[in-house]
Amino acid sequence: MTILRKLDENRKISAATWVGIGLTLFLIVTMSLQTLFGVEAIKLHPKNPHYFLFRGKPTVLITSGEHYGAVLNMDFDYAAYLDELQSKGLNLTRIWPGGPYLEIPGVFNISNNTLAPALNRFSCIWARSATPGYAGGGNKFDLNSWNDAHLARLRDFIVQAGKRGVVVEISLFCPFYEEKLWDMSPLKVTNNVNGIGGMSRTEVYTLKDSAILAVQDAMARKIVTDLKDLDNLYYEICNEAYYGGVTVEWQDHISDMIVKTEKAFPLKHLLARNIANGSSKVENPHPAISIFNFHYSRPPESVAMNFHLNKVIGFNETGFDGPADSTYRIQAWDFILAGGALFNHLDYSFTAKHPKGTFVPPASTPGGGSPALRNQLKILKGFMESFNFIEMKPDLSIFKSGVAGGMTARALVERGQAYGIYIHHGKPGYLHNSDSGGEPRPPYTVPSDPQKTSLVLGLPDGSYNAEWVNTKTGRVDKAESLNISGGQSTLVSPTYQEDIALRIKRQ
Repeated sequence: MTILRKLDENRKISAATWVGIGLTLFLIVTMSLQTLFGVEAIKLHPKNPHYFLFRGKPTVLITSGEHYGAVLNMDFDYAAYLDELQSKGLNLTRIWPGGPYLEIPGVFNISNNTLAPALNRFSCIWARSATPGYAGGGNKFDLNSWNDAHLARLRDFIVQAGKRGVVVEISLFCPFYEEKLWDMSPLKVTNNVNGIGGMSRTEVYTLKDSAILAVQDAMARKIVTDLKDLDNLYYEICNEAYYGGVTVEWQDHISDMIVKTEKAFPLKHLLARNIANGSSKVENPHPAISIFNFHYSRPPESVAMNFHLNKVIGFNETGFDGPADSTYRIQAWDFILAGGALFNHLDYSFTAKHPKGTFVPPASTPGGGSPALRNQLKILKGFMESFNFIEMKPDLSIFKSGVAGGMTARALVERGQAYGIYIHHGKPGYLHNSDSGGEPRPPYTVPSDPQKTSLVLGLPDGSYNAEWVNTKTGRVDKAESLNISGGQSTLVSPTYQEDIALRIKRQ
């Protein structure tokens, strides 16, 4: 401060210079406080980047969340929704930010879709103009003006999530699957007063049109800037970017722009990309991407195919496999025990009228969801947290025999110390009708007849405790001590239905 007084006395500093000095001091103080208190956004764990580090703890993200409309649907009580996630010990939710994409009632056979707000109940990042004519009711949008009320709602949602230990995935953009969805977008020329968006729906997310690209840049930059100090979020560039003409070059551009925007911010947020439906090997990944998300990745081949990337592999949308809880419980356990770190079940039991997830979706809905399933996912999360999973990795070599036909076995292993094992009898159908020659796709099938399994496991000599965990109740259905000499042991499960987990730890 002595230096500043001398400079002031000499009257040699302009007002602009004072502003610059003040900003510099602010950044120094902010960064010092961040260092002092250890505030960081959720990040890859430095010791094992296949998992997360969040608020000082190794983390897997597991949830059963609503259909991404919690912020943009003004009728959705997000506090009640977040309370429900917290009560089940779940720690992730996925949202659209209220920008280019929303849906209309009845699309994809979704009943009471949170992503399809009622007439005039769409909360949007852009302000309304004085000109009537928006396809969804009310006035058109001005893409040069921000809606402060919406930005406050978006921020409050993430703050409230953070208070409950919930991480938010913000999927910034989404392709337009049908003309009727493009017809609802504020980016379409008929819905804004800026003369922007006169292209086809398959050209929106390309680098062809500088005007619409500038709007997209501004939107992403505004969100990233407004939320720069919050630790419980990361950004997915675009949902299902393999549809609707979304180009890799456009995704790279948005990724680079976010990195550049955050360069001066103390907190750096992870970036994610949605790679494929099913499983696919990631080729030439953008260096800023830390999370590679897949939809409908059952069986979870995406994990093994991309494990060498040393990044998080996520399964962030389920569905199209019928409504049964057992289907999605098995998909969750199967993916996480294969080495994934993120699982988001798309839960249709959450609606604007049922924000606590008590709606019973009809059979025509492309998925399921229930309080019971959320409790079962809590058991999975607790199972993982019962291990020092940062030291573990997938290893199927421990299964010497006993993995019978129709059975799937997974194992996360810290060799000689801890083993997380999962067995199930689920069987996926085809991902798309085209995979079966145009015939209707069979649903994911889970036989319910009683099972009993005898596994021969390769374990280093020593003494261990083994517990067979019921995936539906969380109870230990059988416990035993193992004294291994000779490098392997036979373990016989209790009778179970559908699936069972096994926890082994050295004594």
